[in-house]
Amino acid sequence: MVLVTKAELHQLIKNKVMKAGLPEDHAQEVANHLAYADSRGVHSHGAVRVEYYSERINKGGSNAKPNFSFRKTGPSTGIYEGDNAVGMVVATNGMIEAIKMAKETGIGFVGMRNLGHCGTLSYFLRMATDENMIGMSMCQSDPMVVPYGSADPYFGTNPIGFAAPCAGGPPIVFDMATTVGAWGKIIDARSKNKAIPDTWAVDKTGHPTTDPFAVAGLVAIAGSKGYGLMMMVDILCGSLLGIPFGGHVSSMYADLSAGRELGQIHLVINPEHFIGLDNFKNNIRSMVDEIHALRPAAGFDRVLVPGESSEKKAQDYEKNGIPIVKEIYDYLVSDDIHFNRYEGKSAFASDTLD
Repeated sequence: MVLVTKAELHQLIKNKVMKAGLPEDHAQEVANHLAYADSRGVHSHGAVRVEYYSERINKGGSNAKPNFSFRKTGPSTGIYEGDNAVGMVVATNGMIEAIKMAKETGIGFVGMRNLGHCGTLSYFLRMATDENMIGMSMCQSDPMVVPYGSADPYFGTNPIGFAAPCAGGPPIVFDMATTVGAWGKIIDARSKNKAIPDTWAVDKTGHPTTDPFAVAGLVAIAGSKGYGLMMMVDILCGSLLGIPFGGHVSSMYADLSAGRELGQIHLVINPEHFIGLDNFKNNIRSMVDEIHALRPAAGFDRVLVPGESSEKKAQDYEKNGIPIVKEIYDYLVSDDIHFNRYEGKSAFASDTLD
């Protein structure tokens, strides 16, 4: 591992994606996002992604000169057209529009069409809580999850995120795949050559595996319940927006010169239009305090709320540095844009790190 500061990591990522072809403002947003992920211990969505993004940018699959547009479809709804730009830029712009509407009407619901992989949802959710709003976000991903009762993949990991502001402390934030383990966790395990729990995935025979290089399908959380959640996400982010859904969602790797055409939604709620902002934030504060006061189970020192562990990790990394896998660091400081490792690969290919 190599320890770096957040500022150093940000600059390395920005330099690399600019060299791949992104304009500086888009590269800045990508670096903001990936450095944020690594700085909070979400290494599955940080610098490990840079080589893949760079290859797709360099080959034209991420549009470096997009024609963005936003169309309001009602007082509180709208569609943001991403023109297959990098997902972080599109989703950031979509959240800005959702916040604007929520300030005016109490609710902002924005569907984003035709964007690339957006990274962590919590980044966008914190944009909402920074404005004292409640945020929800969901997005599609390519088919790699076996539906409950199936031997074949159909849906993506289709993550869901939620955040709410809290009086006198950091917001409540959770960002979860609808699978037991996110695909990014498989990537992270591959980069570190570490085994995965046998509850995360199945191999090509449909049996549980601990080998991240043998994964042929991920498993939904809580069986049929997780299956229902990932279907809900796909309906809201695909069918509702008139773009590919389910098994028709594009592969992350098949053609890196083509846009992904993914869908995502942001929902922002203004507490001021309900019980008032102060009352709401104080309610959340009371909830957090009551949860902290619960007796911890065996093996736990304290009962935490969603987002607390990443806050602690961020404080530790700010003081001691962010650990980056040496192979990834060496790539970031190299002159290479990419090594042609991803074009035409299956997500499940044993030598695929993303």
